[in-house]
Amino acid sequence: MLTMTPKLKAFKTFVSQAWALAKPYFQSEEKWKARALLGAIIALNLGLVYMAVLFNDWNKLFYDALQDKNAAVFWSQLGRFTYLAFAFIVIAVYKFYLTQLLEMRWRAWMTGHYLERWLSNQAFYKLELNRFAPQANGDHKNPDNPDQRIQEDINQFTGLTISLSMGLLNSVVTLASFVGILWGLSGGFDFSFNGGHYNIPGFMVWMALLYCLAGSVLTHYIGRPQILLNFQQQRVEADFRHHMVRVREYSEAIALDRGEAVERGQLNQRFDKVLGNYLALIKAQKNLVWFTSFFGQAAVVFPFVVAAPRFFSGAIQLGELMQISSAFGQVQGALSWFVDSYPNLASWRATTDRLTSFEASFKALELTEYARGDSDSVAVSADDLTLKLPSGAVLLAHAALGAQAGDRVLLQGPSGSGKSTLFRTLAGIWPFATGWVSRPANAMFIPQRPYFPNGPLRDALAYPQAPQAYNEAQLHRALTDALLPDLVGQLDVADAWSQKLSGGEQQRLALARVFLKKPQWIFADEATSALDLVTEDLIYKRLLAHVEQVKGALVSIAHRPSVASFHQQFWTLVPQPEGAPAQFALVPSAATPPGAVPTGVASPT
Repeated sequence: MLTMTPKLKAFKTFVSQAWALAKPYFQSEEKWKARALLGAIIALNLGLVYMAVLFNDWNKLFYDALQDKNAAVFWSQLGRFTYLAFAFIVIAVYKFYLTQLLEMRWRAWMTGHYLERWLSNQAFYKLELNRFAPQANGDHKNPDNPDQRIQEDINQFTGLTISLSMGLLNSVVTLASFVGILWGLSGGFDFSFNGGHYNIPGFMVWMALLYCLAGSVLTHYIGRPQILLNFQQQRVEADFRHHMVRVREYSEAIALDRGEAVERGQLNQRFDKVLGNYLALIKAQKNLVWFTSFFGQAAVVFPFVVAAPRFFSGAIQLGELMQISSAFGQVQGALSWFVDSYPNLASWRATTDRLTSFEASFKALELTEYARGDSDSVAVSADDLTLKLPSGAVLLAHAALGAQAGDRVLLQGPSGSGKSTLFRTLAGIWPFATGWVSRPANAMFIPQRPYFPNGPLRDALAYPQAPQAYNEAQLHRALTDALLPDLVGQLDVADAWSQKLSGGEQQRLALARVFLKKPQWIFADEATSALDLVTEDLIYKRLLAHVEQVKGALVSIAHRPSVASFHQQFWTLVPQPEGAPAQFALVPSAATPPGAVPTGVASPT
């Protein structure tokens, strides 16, 4: 039984991966438009090949007329060239237009498809966490750079897939169309060897085949390093761009720390990798250009060298010599598709590999075991809850907790004990948790660092709902309740609010969302840590008044003792001795006197 070689298996796997990426669009809701465009492009490619056949026939008649000094045939063929050239131009223009249209529509569909998957079920958040999650073999996943994959890789994949596939189709059809013509024109090659006389029919066809086969093999071995280098180039470019985005995002903190020199060093280090890999890529491309340039130039004179003896012997005329040269050029060009397309093939291979790994990361998320539960409960509860860090370290093992409407719960524990991790688990976004978790549907989770989209303030206040869902009075009242009366007149001002507002103002704007949307359950993770004690006291009193009015509950994470007085129950994360199943244990407790710190909790500094 025949077995495939490793290289053949790798090629088959790659083709399957490329097909798996390309197939969904042509089976999507746009499939008929996509197939119609593809069919039209194929027809236009076939039309260009047919035009090449007509031009080949024209070569013989035109150059024979020149050799015979036949003016009538010369002018007739010149007129014929005019309408042949016009037809060629029309076909070429519409082939270009429809190809670009298909690329654009395909890119738009794939971009929408991957944006939907990336932004569904908190995949964008979980993929970021999974960057350093250990795999089965002990390795760690590399940075995903989804922005590059969605913006750049999809664009390259659609463009290169169409151009390469149409180029291959064009080459196959051209070869089928011209190999018979070249076979008939080239005649046989007679030679004697060891006392015998031999004739090789279709000699030019065999020479073209040998010439291009040798060129393809050499091109592959010379250009093969470009595949990995292209993959690496896309990665280091994305890492360099990502760090510049982080510098812009944390510009204030970097400026306050006078961290410009450090960031410059980090950026220089990443850019050195960009330049280093690019230099290696240039050298690899230079080696390939040396060969392909020689290969292309030699192909110009090669058919004349082979056919010259027949021309000088009078066996063929100038027109037939030019027809042989044209036909050889078409056959050689068709057979040289691999040589001519190798740089694009290397780039396509790298892009396909990156998109395939991106697709695999989504499938891995689908197979990840999450904490099960009910997201439409009347209370908060967890049973047999185990929390892990992305590194695999167990924070909490087989814990249980519960809270009912009317409760006011404070979650406390040492820094790094997993308070925010438990907060994310209750929100249903932490992927490294198992067990059972139930939470109410009408709930809001307030992080310590809230997010505000750039744009009008009313958009930032109503996020993620549209501001049209609320009237002006509701928006004004929410800002006033959050102690931001100065912002009432700026609802239509567009700005980068995450940078314009101070930390305390950002936290109050996040709390204004609570007063605007009036959830029944409020989960606050250090939501007032940037506020002064007087403001914090007033804000918490308003939060408690709200949850009492709507018969809800409040669950807080805080280090300040002053926050304890607003709560009646405590969930305490207590450090466990070395060798225990988990680093911390969750200990529920009854009311603690205001200002006191529950047992086992490090005193806040």
